[in-house]
Amino acid sequence: MTVNQILSIKGHDVYSIVSTITVYEALKVMGEKNVGAVLVIEDNRLQGILSERDYARKIVLKNKASKDTLVHEIMERNMITVKPSDHLDFCMELMSTKRIRHLPVVDDKSVLGVISIGDVVKSIIEVQKETIQHLDSYISGTKV
Repeated sequence: MTVNQILSIKGHDVYSIVSTITVYEALKVMGEKNVGAVLVIEDNRLQGILSERDYARKIVLKNKASKDTLVHEIMERNMITVKPSDHLDFCMELMSTKRIRHLPVVDDKSVLGVISIGDVVKSIIEVQKETIQHLDSYISGTKV
């Protein structure tokens, strides 16, 4: 299964913010959209990503105030992105080795969506279920 197949199921919604708003305002967006990260997009270009983890580590643990801190002060600028043609195994390995939970999907500098660790795990489980069904039908001699 590829990233593009995940996006065709979950959708291409991208929730984004600009880097000049406060972290508090960004957290409100994440809460309203029920997501763990938002992309920072300015002038139609991906500039960074802000996650709940960034908030916990760069605001809460450093005793800063989210209403006084701007997104550009804590966002992650060195993002790891994937292409629509990338396979799930590659994404899972990236997420595991880099210890990240969200991957922006980019093609020709255009943001096509975001996949999360939950999306990847869910898709892998579905692929495994299908494999088990096929093996079961093969063993029992029935067609699925």
